[in-house]
Amino acid sequence: MAHELIIRGGTVVDGTGSEPFAADVAVDGDRISAIGDLSDAIAEREIDATGKFVSPGFVDLHTHLDAQIGWDPMMTSASWHGITTAMIGNCGVTFAPVKPENREYLAEMMESVEDIPKDAILSGLPWNWSTYGEYLDAVEGLDPALNVVGLVGHCAARYHVMGERSLSDEMPTDAELAEMGEIAGQAVAEGAVGFSTSRILLHKVPDGRHVPGTWAPIEEYVAVGEAMQAAGGGLFQGVLDMATRRDHEYQLLDAVAETGTDVLFSGGVGDAPPKVVPRQDAYFQDQQARGRRVSAICQTRPGGVLVGLRQMMPVFSPAWQRLSELPTMEARLAVLQDADERAVLLEEGVATGTWYDPAHIHPLGLGEYPDYQVEGHVEGSIAALAEAAGVHPVELIVDRLLQSEGRELYNVWFFNRAADSLADYLQLDHVAPGLGDAGAHVGQICDADASTFFLTHWARERGAFSVQEAVRRLTSQPASVIRLKDRGTLAPGWFADINVFDFDKLATRYPDYVYDFPGNKGRFIVQSEGYAATLVNGRVIAEDGQHTGTRSGRVLRSFDR
Repeated sequence: MAHELIIRGGTVVDGTGSEPFAADVAVDGDRISAIGDLSDAIAEREIDATGKFVSPGFVDLHTHLDAQIGWDPMMTSASWHGITTAMIGNCGVTFAPVKPENREYLAEMMESVEDIPKDAILSGLPWNWSTYGEYLDAVEGLDPALNVVGLVGHCAARYHVMGERSLSDEMPTDAELAEMGEIAGQAVAEGAVGFSTSRILLHKVPDGRHVPGTWAPIEEYVAVGEAMQAAGGGLFQGVLDMATRRDHEYQLLDAVAETGTDVLFSGGVGDAPPKVVPRQDAYFQDQQARGRRVSAICQTRPGGVLVGLRQMMPVFSPAWQRLSELPTMEARLAVLQDADERAVLLEEGVATGTWYDPAHIHPLGLGEYPDYQVEGHVEGSIAALAEAAGVHPVELIVDRLLQSEGRELYNVWFFNRAADSLADYLQLDHVAPGLGDAGAHVGQICDADASTFFLTHWARERGAFSVQEAVRRLTSQPASVIRLKDRGTLAPGWFADINVFDFDKLATRYPDYVYDFPGNKGRFIVQSEGYAATLVNGRVIAEDGQHTGTRSGRVLRSFDR
């Protein structure tokens, strides 16, 4: 029998959690046509998977590639890390619904919340839509490399309906409540997977006020949930204020789930003691017992921002600010290497200290690959290393920057600082790994390698997951959360979203800072090693870490409800 493509000689990890097995995989059109011994079959093209795993493509439930698709349809860095389906529209910040006079404000809000340059957003997108369904049409017209699933954002919807009042805790009128529900229902009817909101107090608009929806009443979310259910069902995605309003936020989740709406919220271990894990486990089990679909997504490592010479400086002071304003790394390193200039930087640095607690700043190391310290690495913080060396933390950073010729970066732990509990949290049945924020915070960090890190650190190095369970957590589990049809598992008749990877050679590379956004704006990127091929809808979009130029992604609008 003849096929268009056969992936030969690999070990299939089918995404279900079942034991890996040796098999060939045939692809015809956009579907998997056969799995098994295909030694008698021929193909127009073959991929040699000897010594490699063949898995479903990974599903990333938390990205902010909403704008970047406009100028980077390859959707980097996500597409370097085995992602084949990306959900956009998270955290309530989207570009629709929108009135023409509000376009700039939505762009400013995205810049303020997600650190995506406003000018790039305004110039890099066609802005030829008003509703969320029309926005999805525009994304489809951009021919993305990956499949895209979209959430309509609370910030945009509330601002569209209430204007400036949306930024307050004011209750919407009955008419406004109905209109917000109508927007959510229409978005779902036109292909959105659901509705997103942000209630975390870190998310603010440019003038310092909290984003629309931060203080919205529970009744507002219930109205949205009911409207989505009336339109066929949807997902509620929330970034919640568990720091100051935890009990209230759980009440909100309960109320939304009670409408029949699926729920996904951003979780993690924070600074909490180990009891957070059994508490969350009990919560998920209780929700399941009630017949509700409630899941969380969690970062795969501690993090927050990267500091160093490339973008954000480790010290906030006049001399360090002047250093950051120099246009090139070479110029910054030259200043650091000058004895007189370095003395000023050290004097101010010792007087001021690092802008964040050095006990929560961790070096990525001087090697070829980043060392993202996780468990048991308190002794590896800048504070601990400086104490052991008998120097001030800023002196230690300066010494390491000189040693690495300005290359080393330092991971500031805002999130998941109770890192010793992270493995236990990630192992909870209803927690999906991810939350890498691909496309967001581009000048601050790049965690788009979350899938690769999950496989390398937690499965290969730490042994917290078998390879088949790790793959399940990256494929069929998140696919089930958003009810994808015929994706997330390798099976005949299912869509051919596929990864071929060398598990032993899989690696996330050291983050780099490049200037490839519109207007020569900069961002962090992170590439990978070990992915032999990534297929989206049956076509190879990447081989050996390089894009082929093929853009075979689709906007997915139909879900298994």
